[in-house]
Amino acid sequence: MTDACAAAPWQNEVMGHFLDLDGWKRREHFDYFRRIALPFFSVSVEIEVTMLREACRAGGRSFFLASLFHALYAANQTEEMRMRLRGERVWVHERLRISSTILRPDETFGFIRLDPEDDAGAFEERGRTAMERARGGGPSLSDEGDDDVIYHSTLPWIRFTGFTNALPLGGDSIPRVVFGRCAPDGTRWRMPVAVEVHHALVDGLAVARFLERLEKRVGGG
Repeated sequence: MTDACAAAPWQNEVMGHFLDLDGWKRREHFDYFRRIALPFFSVSVEIEVTMLREACRAGGRSFFLASLFHALYAANQTEEMRMRLRGERVWVHERLRISSTILRPDETFGFIRLDPEDDAGAFEERGRTAMERARGGGPSLSDEGDDDVIYHSTLPWIRFTGFTNALPLGGDSIPRVVFGRCAPDGTRWRMPVAVEVHHALVDGLAVARFLERLEKRVGGG
């Protein structure tokens, strides 16, 4: 496993573009699902994380931050995860950040936002600094108001088999990714992952491709 991400999808001076809806093969699906009252759907699976867990233990690295690093890369590699609603149009971000919850000493939580990096070590260094700041106090429920992110949470106490997120009134189109408790499966280690997405933009096949990309990086498959 390498820390470098070849051909990183966020290395582009153009930060996004509007999709050509007239030529989009999903135009009919887009028009249908964006008018649905509850347009999000959620998928929960277990992925293998043996390779990443062993590498982190051997190198004294943070499994949490390493898993964020690879989840963010997989999301940036999946175009549908970069799509956002803009009224009647669809904006495609060139790159995404990740916004994750951080448990505080008083058992409330704050947030960190991390940019993608080519190198996992640099990502972890920035992540540790952001985590210390989030644990130290300040507003817990801040929102920068932009949507070039995926939302992330970790429930390390639960090996869940299903998950849904709290969604704002009026909705948004930001994907949510949640990790659960890692557990042994024979000689391998597996982790629950829930992915919740807006169906006007993302179908099940795109979710499957995101999960395949993630598992290939963390499990060695």
